[in-house]
Amino acid sequence: MSIEPVWGAPIAWYLFLAGLGAGAYITSAFLRWRHPEAHGMRRAGHVIAPIVVAIGLVLLMVDAEAGLHNPLRFALLLSNFGSVMTWGVVFLSVFMAAALATAVLDFMKKKVPGWLEMAGAVVALCVAAYTGALLGVCNTYPLWNNALLPVLFTVSALSAGAASVLLVAVVRHADEFNKAGVLKKFHFCLPIVEMLLVASLCFITAFDSTAGFESVTSLVAGEWAAWFWLGLVFVGLILPTALETWLLFFTSKEFEESRKAHWISFASDAGVLVGGFMLRYLVVMAAVPLTFVM
Repeated sequence: MSIEPVWGAPIAWYLFLAGLGAGAYITSAFLRWRHPEAHGMRRAGHVIAPIVVAIGLVLLMVDAEAGLHNPLRFALLLSNFGSVMTWGVVFLSVFMAAALATAVLDFMKKKVPGWLEMAGAVVALCVAAYTGALLGVCNTYPLWNNALLPVLFTVSALSAGAASVLLVAVVRHADEFNKAGVLKKFHFCLPIVEMLLVASLCFITAFDSTAGFESVTSLVAGEWAAWFWLGLVFVGLILPTALETWLLFFTSKEFEESRKAHWISFASDAGVLVGGFMLRYLVVMAAVPLTFVM
């Protein structure tokens, strides 16, 4: 007997948007520490965070297959603190409160307290990790029930969040973008780490069980191979890494600060966002369950 997956594309969008929002908030906190003069970029992260997470939560609650359209089931989630999903609700609730408070203070042109931004960043990190741990609840799916998945989704969330803030900066805050060298170099490292984690996840899962091997085969050489190699690996990981390597290490400072270079960075960051979604979509859709013989 095989167990059919209960999650589909809406859940992939939810996982992506929750991670993106968490990563954007963490990016703003990082900017406060390393680039305190980048007020516009920080504000962008503060605005992106609650909006995209709210959209993701709406997708989660209206997805009939997830079952959370049932108010009774949603209420029960708040009473079972042994459940990963319950902790997810707690993390998301606290994060949304912190993110909304931060955004309101920003719009009122009032200083965001350091303790609020730090607390929000810590909870945001929990949200990013939770998006990976949530899938592990279904322990009959080797691709999901893997200790590396929360780590991978956290790194991807940080990368997508930074990419979203940098995208806005290219369009609206070019001067701040030019001065955010530490953030750009930190962001450059994340897709490289992500590539290593994706390879490790596939390797470990393939040798875990027959279902794990079938999941990985479906990704790299089967039904989902084109999306995996083109959408995730090339567009989402290799292309951004190649473009940023060239811009950061093989071009002059003058060219790096030109509008042409800015739009190349824009394309790179857009690729990171495409890869962030494709990662979650493929992990959700390609998972093959264990088969039990009765």
